[in-house]
Amino acid sequence: MRKFLVVLDDSQECISAMRFAAMRAAHTGGGVEILAVIPPEEFNHWIGVGEIMREEARERIHAHFEVFAKWMRDKQNVDPELVIREGEPEREIIAQMNEDRDIGVLVLGAAVDKKGPGPLVTGLVKNASALSVPITIVPGNLSKERLEAIT
Repeated sequence: MRKFLVVLDDSQECISAMRFAAMRAAHTGGGVEILAVIPPEEFNHWIGVGEIMREEARERIHAHFEVFAKWMRDKQNVDPELVIREGEPEREIIAQMNEDRDIGVLVLGAAVDKKGPGPLVTGLVKNASALSVPITIVPGNLSKERLEAIT
């Protein structure tokens, strides 16, 4: 089954990307894989403190995932899977796509402020030749109704 890979982070545009991925998966018989990347700089502390922070980050990720997963299951009849990786976000996204050959599309949300689409979109588009699948970039300000119309 082809899966839509979407990145879970704290950005506002993440919500649009999640909705788009779930709706496309529902309409095409695909799946959704949600990737959360814990950056390494979060754990540059003493070993014991770093381990506690790592566990707290995983708990936050699971809590956020459950919110999205419940909506996907209830509204789109899609049961997403969660993958958590640690490292540099761009590198880990590329690694996940290379390791999971069922991933058919990377879905990213674009920020709508004047600073640009966001670091992930900018970095991955610049390095598009390193990607093994196409990227779908979803504007972060699309309404639910508009997303439904285009998916």
